[in-house]
Amino acid sequence: MAKVKDIEAYFQKLIPSEMKMDFDNVGLLAGCVDDDVKRVLVALDACGRVIDEAVEKDAQLVLTHHPLFFETKAVSDKSIEGKNIIKLIKNGIAAICLHTNLDAVDGGVNDALAKAAGVKVQGRLDNFTMADGREYGIGRYGDLEKPMSMAEYLPVIKKSLDSFGLRYYDAGRPVHKLALCGGAGDNYIEKAALLGCDTLLTSDIKHHRFLEAEARGINLIDGGHFCTENVVIPLLADMLKKGFPQIEVLVSESSGQVARFF
Repeated sequence: MAKVKDIEAYFQKLIPSEMKMDFDNVGLLAGCVDDDVKRVLVALDACGRVIDEAVEKDAQLVLTHHPLFFETKAVSDKSIEGKNIIKLIKNGIAAICLHTNLDAVDGGVNDALAKAAGVKVQGRLDNFTMADGREYGIGRYGDLEKPMSMAEYLPVIKKSLDSFGLRYYDAGRPVHKLALCGGAGDNYIEKAALLGCDTLLTSDIKHHRFLEAEARGINLIDGGHFCTENVVIPLLADMLKKGFPQIEVLVSESSGQVARFF
């Protein structure tokens, strides 16, 4: 039977922790390495309702994109993070989190977002190389099959991302060459413009970045943090099924976009 440490090692090989950003916290963040795993719940966030779902469905592991915690210095029921960690441990549930390393790896978040956006990838916005020569990077850019106006493209991407709503700036340019970054990537406006992109698709866009997009004459689409990253969850579940066909892999039914639009 597969153990927690086997799944941890499997993803370390596929999606190395060396690919993560310096601030990040990835890998096995809670649980016992020698515990058996028969059922795994996969979700974007290791939040309270997802942990409750894991308890209800008798999962021994939650596999998420966003970390359970970043800089927690104490585990008690005085904090939300502490309560979540305690609930996991009390119920014998481990937590493995793959965050910016999953963003950066080929076939991860950004390639999933590119597929959802209809973009044929030409390259990465940032490029890095591991010691063994393996290349990786954050963000992607490429072309749509055919140009579309923003009025045409916005409903297409909204549906593809299953989003409740989009924030955007229309520079009056056809959408053809897109830069994209799952999660918070509004710092790539300048890079996108230098690459000749007419549009940047990302999330968590700040006010001054909309002004920058206006000044640079580039379309800007905020697809929402959840929606621009949740596209990877079916792929992550498939990776786990391929590596451990004996394990039952469930995609969370409680995980969803929290933000609403009035």
